[in-house]
Amino acid sequence: MKKRLLSLMMVGAMCASLVAGCGESSGSGEAASSGEAESTEASAEGGSVYYLNFKPEADEAWQSLAATYTEQTGVEVTVVTAASGEYETTLASEIGKSEAPTLFQVNGPVGLASWKDYCYDLSGTDVYGELTSDSYALYDGESVAGIAYVIESYGIIVNNTLLAEAGYSVEDIASFDDLKAIAEDITSRKDELGFAAFTSAGMDGSSDWRFKTHLANLPIYFEYQEDGISSTDAIKGTYLDNYRNIWDLYINNCTCDPSELAAKTGDDSESEFLNGEAVFYQNGSWEYTALSAQYSDDEMTMIPIYIGVGDEANQGLCTGTENYWCVNSQADEADIQATLDFLYWVVTSEEGTSALANDMGFVIPFNNAVESPNVFVKQDTEYTAAGKTPVSWNFTTMPSEEWKNVLGSALTAYAADQTDDNWEAVRAAFVDNWASEYALANE
Repeated sequence: MKKRLLSLMMVGAMCASLVAGCGESSGSGEAASSGEAESTEASAEGGSVYYLNFKPEADEAWQSLAATYTEQTGVEVTVVTAASGEYETTLASEIGKSEAPTLFQVNGPVGLASWKDYCYDLSGTDVYGELTSDSYALYDGESVAGIAYVIESYGIIVNNTLLAEAGYSVEDIASFDDLKAIAEDITSRKDELGFAAFTSAGMDGSSDWRFKTHLANLPIYFEYQEDGISSTDAIKGTYLDNYRNIWDLYINNCTCDPSELAAKTGDDSESEFLNGEAVFYQNGSWEYTALSAQYSDDEMTMIPIYIGVGDEANQGLCTGTENYWCVNSQADEADIQATLDFLYWVVTSEEGTSALANDMGFVIPFNNAVESPNVFVKQDTEYTAAGKTPVSWNFTTMPSEEWKNVLGSALTAYAADQTDDNWEAVRAAFVDNWASEYALANE
């Protein structure tokens, strides 16, 4: 185990170096704990909880929920939130400490491969029993290594008011060709209209995941669909021309010159949308809380990311999860039990389920789920009810974080100089590097 821990910490150090080269920030959020009273949970007497949270946008809600639990039970709950793009590095650093996280997350089978030695078997636990389906469990052989805690959707968020000012409505967009025609028309009248088609496709570490991971999911999804597979050791890149087309559309019809995207952040993109500087903004249902402070539900719509493949008229949003809770099997028994008790309370109590739905905007796969007020969640439900097929989250099969980072660097270089040679570097990062990274991860 010590040898494996050393290996993981070395991987974390290498990730930190690579990430710094891509312009990402490092560090984690402040730890917050509440209460010193003795636990009222007999099964977790003397235990405490340390949750390493993946989602920066949910930090405030988790801090509040932890404080509520501590107030009610006396069990100390610490929440530390990793900076955007820094979760694996932070986890590798924290897991070796004497006060290591008792609760962390992996993003699916690929992430599990690195951390399975630290995953407590959740089968038979109360929180596992609350899952609405076994399909939300992440297995390591017969063991339940993790459980999904949120189902989310992403697509292109539309400012309906600005779109109407440009002379269109979301009903006019049912394909890539429709989106392209409208975006390019808005760009041709940008000075007259006073806004751009797309927010900046920022390639800073706080933003590049939207394109090297979420946007890259589309060509992977359609290739898997065509080949009848759910993963591969050698991606072919069948739909990379379509990936290039949508990327070109984003970067050539946005709020800034493509050469500036390397320094643009997630906050820049969000601010541009909030300030009415652009019609379209690729992001997910997790953005609802931030956007709803500025816009009413009828002012925002999430539409599918069309790339010109498949039955676009019947395509839905990208819906799935990469968020699986794992309990640290190397923690003290009392801390493990305290963590299991906390999770059960989170997914069954009024306080927990309300916070997940209302404060975090989550759709959770547990029996006591509260219906989310999130308009993007409701729109996903409407798409599915209308018979449209959700695009599954296949980016969890990407072979490594290094694969994503190399792809992100190639996309950034191409944005600044859109030559065929630079796109060939994107293709190599996507296809050739997939095979080599997969081989490294599975040697």
